[in-house]
Amino acid sequence: MDNYDLIIAGSGFAGSTCAAVLANKGKKVLVLEKRSHIGGNAYDCKDEHGILIHKYGPHIFHTDSKRVYNFLSKYTEWNDYSHQVLAKAADLEFPVPFNLNSLYRVYEKNKAEELEEKLISSYGKENKISIAKLRESADKDIRELAEFVYEKVFLYYTMKQWGKRPEEIDPQTTARVPVFISRDNRYFQDKYQGMPKDGYTSIFEKMLCHKNITVKTSIDAKQLICFTDNKIYCNGKEFFGKVIYTGALDELFNYEFGALPYRTLDFEFENHPVTLFQSHATVNYTVDMPYTRITEFKHLTGQKHEGCTSTVKEYSRGYIHNSSDIPYYAIINEENNTLYQKYASKASEFDNLFLLGRLAEYKYYNMDKIILLALELCDKLLGR
Repeated sequence: MDNYDLIIAGSGFAGSTCAAVLANKGKKVLVLEKRSHIGGNAYDCKDEHGILIHKYGPHIFHTDSKRVYNFLSKYTEWNDYSHQVLAKAADLEFPVPFNLNSLYRVYEKNKAEELEEKLISSYGKENKISIAKLRESADKDIRELAEFVYEKVFLYYTMKQWGKRPEEIDPQTTARVPVFISRDNRYFQDKYQGMPKDGYTSIFEKMLCHKNITVKTSIDAKQLICFTDNKIYCNGKEFFGKVIYTGALDELFNYEFGALPYRTLDFEFENHPVTLFQSHATVNYTVDMPYTRITEFKHLTGQKHEGCTSTVKEYSRGYIHNSSDIPYYAIINEENNTLYQKYASKASEFDNLFLLGRLAEYKYYNMDKIILLALELCDKLLGR
């Protein structure tokens, strides 16, 4: 291991971005991946029917960062795609985030027009307003609308997704479901949006295809690396290079202070003997059904495949440590943040250890944010 400048634990966007940038600057990099494949949760592959699926749930690229877009564009061409999501609340269907078009799907025309005028007058067009703020309005009709959106879009979906009522969830998490005073049905309004022309796995293969990068899959970093006496050891010898760790921090330190809680997902993949199964790529089931949403992959990828299509249902539940479960979402609250800080403090004892990503930082990040943080970490390591 003496010939490596860096060891990177994890080959998702965090680890692969760092590996690609640093290798291009002449650094010798070893990437260790616990799974049998590269790409982390963004890994995609063809199912038995020839449909390109996202094995760990749908991933949609969007960003306002030109740096992130330009970086990824070195490894892929793009299909033009803007994500739209339909909410299905029992017998009602409407776009989410709830917007001006949603008004006319839910209310009769005169009522919808009246609400539209009030919303624009009170908050202005093209603005996203939290449900909490709408509930504080002096206008009775706006408050009633807020209650409708809270119940039909937010309440039961949140309870399914997080296993808690909205008021028990970190406000930054719940703020992700606003009312959008616009006729723009896109789920994201970022400047750059699209889907990789040849899929996500192709991006990772190109990122990691470099003479300075060695990738080892089906190897848990903890099998090779240990942390003791403020030093990092690899295969029993002190490692003087840098380690970028993208996995769960409590797991790295053997749950010394207790296990950090997460939510995990169960996926139910299905194939249907029709060209398209649903009208939108993603349909959120916000009131009934035990699953949170159904995603149809051909909408996302633009793949042409007549006669059948593949979908996935998502079920959210509590993560079970020391099992085959995958930790998807940190449950962010004061108690858990305090516990995480104990692990972060322990990690800070190692000068050559760098934490990066959702699990290592116990935060929720979109893909583009992960990539930007990875690029910024590389800047730091390269002394830019």
